[in-house]
Amino acid sequence: MAGHDSGSNPQFTGFQKYFNSFTITGRRNYVLATYASIAMIFMYFKLRPKKQTPAVTEK
Repeated sequence: MAGHDSGSNPQFTGFQKYFNSFTITGRRNYVLATYASIAMIFMYFKLRPKKQTPAVTEK
């Protein structure tokens, strides 16, 4: 069969327990983290305060 060895059951610990390429849950967590980081970057640029320019200039 094509693909990785589905017969082995790797025992992950730490970071690899939640983010790995062997399980569907691990792959899903990578996708969710990517979407969340893109959303945070978008929100940062969308919601940051605009630079104020003075309405009256003195000469």
